[in-house]
Amino acid sequence: MTTLPPVPAGLADAIRRTLPRGRLAVSRPAGCPSLPLYLFDPRILEGPLSHDEAQAVVAEPAYWSFCWASGQVLAQWILDHPQVVAGRRVLDFGSGSGIVAVAAARAGAAEVIACDMDEDALAAAQANAALNGVRITPCSDWHRRPASLDLITAADVLYDKDNRPFLQAFRAAAGNVLLADSRVRDLEEPGYRVTGTVSATTWPDLNEFEEFNQVRLYRAGG
Repeated sequence: MTTLPPVPAGLADAIRRTLPRGRLAVSRPAGCPSLPLYLFDPRILEGPLSHDEAQAVVAEPAYWSFCWASGQVLAQWILDHPQVVAGRRVLDFGSGSGIVAVAAARAGAAEVIACDMDEDALAAAQANAALNGVRITPCSDWHRRPASLDLITAADVLYDKDNRPFLQAFRAAAGNVLLADSRVRDLEEPGYRVTGTVSATTWPDLNEFEEFNQVRLYRAGG
């Protein structure tokens, strides 16, 4: 019988700042089941999250405790195409739970930088990396990112239209970009091309609108 590792104390405290009765547990997102993560444990609730609870989770900084659809899809794509990241220096922008960063490290990246302005998210990403036996480098400020990047990954960052200018900043910083998004139906961004669409849901499921379960994958550069 496999013994699951305990939830790091700092993360347990962080989730309770958003939902006082909240807790975390190790689970495997349906869209990328080979990567276990410390995520929100829905078993504390009777049935799915209520609308108010779901809105609270979205509004508060504990977004890192859910694995969003685009992150799962991009992480699984990277695991299925390890040659894209192998030996490269990768920065994962808006890392959240860290699933994409962890996938890149598992796929053989030379270094993976998890970039997120939320310190709790960075702590979660590092804990999830350790859970999967890999290392990542935290970065709390895009403007202080390491130089000489080979590839930038980003998933579910376009929910805020103010993030749109980052798409060209990514290309300028690394040239090569992997993007996954379910919020913008038609990206129409110079230099980016659609490479596929995959259905996925947030894990645990937040019962989002069906349109947000269609994740589009984009690439820029080689």
